[in-house]
Amino acid sequence: MTTVQLEYIVAVDTYRSFVVAAEKCFVTQPTLSMQIQKLEDELGIKLFDRSKLPVVPTEIGVAVIAQARIILKENARIREIIADQKKEVQGTLKVGIIPTLAPYLLPRILTGFMKKYPKVKLEIWEYPTDQIMQQLKQELLDCGLLATPLHNPHLEEHPLFYESFVVYTSRNHQLFEKKVIRAEDLDVKEVWLLNEGHCMRNQVLNICKDKFTMGEYKNLEYNTGSVETLKRMVDLNEGYTILPELSLQDLNSKQLSMVRYFKTPEPVREISLVTHRHFIKQALIEAFKGEILAHVPEKMKVQRNKKVVEIVND
Repeated sequence: MTTVQLEYIVAVDTYRSFVVAAEKCFVTQPTLSMQIQKLEDELGIKLFDRSKLPVVPTEIGVAVIAQARIILKENARIREIIADQKKEVQGTLKVGIIPTLAPYLLPRILTGFMKKYPKVKLEIWEYPTDQIMQQLKQELLDCGLLATPLHNPHLEEHPLFYESFVVYTSRNHQLFEKKVIRAEDLDVKEVWLLNEGHCMRNQVLNICKDKFTMGEYKNLEYNTGSVETLKRMVDLNEGYTILPELSLQDLNSKQLSMVRYFKTPEPVREISLVTHRHFIKQALIEAFKGEILAHVPEKMKVQRNKKVVEIVND
């Protein structure tokens, strides 16, 4: 039994395909299949039911693969121990980040991080929350930057900062005349929303204390996954939207005059670095976490006088 064979069976379990697993392991499919067959012969069991598509592990295969994942993690920890002893931060860090955060946080940190840690390769994907959570559980990602709490027992959350929600209102809307906003001032039928699948949409609905859909906004149903598009819709049309505070950094003076903050305690989204419960690459993740905190405004690091908005709708 070799660690390579264990990597192969974990890959097949993850992708449920011998062909895809071989591609991800950078070997030919016959090579991968032969090594798995050798392992099955050595153990005297069948690890996969090859008669089904997608391929699924057998009952005993599930248990063996779970143990293989543990062995591979512990094997990786040996390299971590050596790197820690050498005071080196190196390796590949695979990060998932939600689209409503990525364009406003990543430009602040990436250049500095890569200069500070030249031996690190960052691989970053923008995905919705559900997809990041699934890939963390499958160990396809090392960590995720997500709005929390997620209430998932398989994942570990490391809160980083608390980002305020603000109202961005057109000049001819009644909210423009207000100095501060209360939740009861909002009518969700007039708000421009992100489409289904974005956790921030649910948070906005929770702030508004309502469960209408965009289909009830007059005679228009508009679906977007872009915060920038929401800003433009308000700039050029009526109504208002709710934005995360980091997205205000590139607004001009006219646009900033259209921003209204909420009454204390102001609604915020908790942004956390999320890992698998039994995560590895601790030194890498801590370095990434440190770089984020170094570029976040100090006021966002404190939860006082703020109310974290839940992601799940009631």
